[in-house]
Amino acid sequence: MNEKTTLILPIGTQIVTLIEVKVLNETRFQSRGTVGVIKSSPKDTTHSYLIEFLDGSLGSIKRNEFAIRKHFQTETAINPLEDQNLYDYVIYRCVVGSRAFGLDDEKSDADLRGIYLPPANLHWSMYGVPEQIENKENEECYWELQKFLMLALKANPNVLECLNTPLIEFKNEIADELLAIKNVFLSKLVYQTYNGYVMSQFKKLEQDLRSTGEIRWKHAMHLIRLLLQGIEILKTGELNVKIVENRDKLLMIKRGELLWESINDWRLMLHKDFENAFAKTKLPERPDYERVNQFLIEARKKMV
Repeated sequence: MNEKTTLILPIGTQIVTLIEVKVLNETRFQSRGTVGVIKSSPKDTTHSYLIEFLDGSLGSIKRNEFAIRKHFQTETAINPLEDQNLYDYVIYRCVVGSRAFGLDDEKSDADLRGIYLPPANLHWSMYGVPEQIENKENEECYWELQKFLMLALKANPNVLECLNTPLIEFKNEIADELLAIKNVFLSKLVYQTYNGYVMSQFKKLEQDLRSTGEIRWKHAMHLIRLLLQGIEILKTGELNVKIVENRDKLLMIKRGELLWESINDWRLMLHKDFENAFAKTKLPERPDYERVNQFLIEARKKMV
């Protein structure tokens, strides 16, 4: 993915013009510094925004020809956050979801996840940085490094999957250092996090079944998959993202070929297996917070 991704501003955003703007269908111009509202946003950065001004007239201008109004009065030598292409600071990009699990079909998208690490001057600036950036159209989501580490320490399944997927598209030296210590995030917290999530989501599936008579089979498959992987983590101390054992049975759930009662019975059995694995696991009570903290400090230093 070589082409840069730039955020498109939404309709309704208030702007201030940085140039004189010709009023559409008229001979007059709106002067530099005029306030307007985005009436229509382009699909990409090569096209213009349609702006509605206070007198009801319209103008067409490109992104570099206006500023966001709420930042206009406080602009400094540093550009506002919206003018930064934060995707330039992605240090790790991988494929997760069904393709990484080996549970994909012809309808499966390539879900991209990862980490971005902005330079220190942007991180320390008045604008700060968002905890995550995403492009829903391309199924992309990147967590800022500290947010990613905090989620991993809590045994967030999506983040642990991101650390252990076999499908890595890009990584730099800092990401390599993180991957080298990925097992320090695994602890007994996996039991609480995975188990709790599965139980709450199965209750929602049961409610769907009672209210609509329908089940989101793909969601049910991933909940069973999550239990299987949680058990494996507690038993082996590792997370193998790609499913080998039970793959065929999971795909049967995805296609709606197993009865709900059979799926639920399997879930209850897996919860018992999870309890037994939790009682016998050699994983620590908590992850290695200090080692992760030291990694973050060193990563931050490299961005100064």
